[in-house]
Amino acid sequence: MQNRYAGDIGDYVKLALLRALSPDLRLGVAWYLYPDEAHNEDGRHIAYFSNPSKWRSLDPELFDGLKDVVQGNRSVAALETLLEATFSRELLNHAANPASHRSAARAAWFERLLSSLENSDIVFADPDNGLTDDNPKRRSSPRFGKHLPFGEALALAAGRCAVIYHHNSRFRGGHDAEVEHWCRQLGTRTIAVRANSFSCRTFFIVNPAPAVEERAEAFSLRWSEARVRLHR
Repeated sequence: MQNRYAGDIGDYVKLALLRALSPDLRLGVAWYLYPDEAHNEDGRHIAYFSNPSKWRSLDPELFDGLKDVVQGNRSVAALETLLEATFSRELLNHAANPASHRSAARAAWFERLLSSLENSDIVFADPDNGLTDDNPKRRSSPRFGKHLPFGEALALAAGRCAVIYHHNSRFRGGHDAEVEHWCRQLGTRTIAVRANSFSCRTFFIVNPAPAVEERAEAFSLRWSEARVRLHR
């Protein structure tokens, strides 16, 4: 997640999904906050505000709140006013550390994250790019902060439900194969909500209780005309 994305269509889908899944659960949000970049125009997917007849009815309160965020100071902190949750937004800046220290710094950062969200019944993790494997060589990369290795995903989901954001990539075999791959890695009790408006993103729901699974299905049906669907 980057501050410059705040309020875009991806946030509308993700926050609406979290609101739908967790009305009676203690929600924890791990932003995986990454320093803002300026090399592309990501975060400008805000045209949905100009078509309220299509989008607003899906979650009117959230739609109006996100519009205020975009018209004001776009930031993760502003998004936090729209969710009842415990938040972890310690900056994840691998490039600030020497390559030889990055793995240890990431491990310490993740331990602090786990501690801050230990009382949550359901946790949402929002890495900038999404899931990756646990290859130790990746941990020295200055851009590793944009990714969430599946080992961290499993730790977040230990003994509870976790929702993991993933931006679909150029995976060999296409997006269907990519979603199936990560569902297998995350465990047999993983389902996915796929959202394809403007760009393709997937929310993996690990260890969902029956009620959470039912809510994910209801959410996907409600949002189906916005190109959202459930993948089991």
